[in-house]
Amino acid sequence: MTTATSSSDFWSTVFPTPQPTQDTDLLSQVGFVPGLKEVLMLRQVHALEHATVWALSDRVVLPEQEELGGLSTDRGFYLYGQVKTADVSRAASLALRRITQGEWNLAVHPRCGTNVSVGMLLIAGFALGASALLPRGPIEQILGLGFAATTAAQLTPELGRLAQQYVTTAIPFNLTIQEISVVQDYWGRPAHFVQVHWVE
Repeated sequence: MTTATSSSDFWSTVFPTPQPTQDTDLLSQVGFVPGLKEVLMLRQVHALEHATVWALSDRVVLPEQEELGGLSTDRGFYLYGQVKTADVSRAASLALRRITQGEWNLAVHPRCGTNVSVGMLLIAGFALGASALLPRGPIEQILGLGFAATTAAQLTPELGRLAQQYVTTAIPFNLTIQEISVVQDYWGRPAHFVQVHWVE
């Protein structure tokens, strides 16, 4: 007798469970690769950014039409939205504790830019494929483009989630929160900056 496996069961067998020393071990083995530590740190910061947005969304009532947003760097992340510094501090600390203690789903957020990138890549790939495979008539090409956009729209949420979970984020086992300050970002927009520190 066979049983059907769900999509999450399949991916959990393909990709291992996050381990607290995974990035530290990788650095000890191939730390000579230029920029590797910054990439690993950026992935962990990205996960902490998402977890902080989730924690703030659960605890803070935002003004109407106001949404939280973030931008990760290898030193920390910018958090956009009308929130108090004390709320950001509490949410970031709570988020770090929750995500490192097993709530790994906090690393993934549906409004992440990764989803947009995945969607654009899918549309471009399907559109090029349809254009190459279908006859050159305008009706066929328009139908092919419509099929490409529809298919990409259907696949983007799940593939974007998988890309976040396994490529663009990592559980922040090596991060500690150093400081939270009110700043202006590169473009002059007001934000909170959550500065982090790497711990071996």
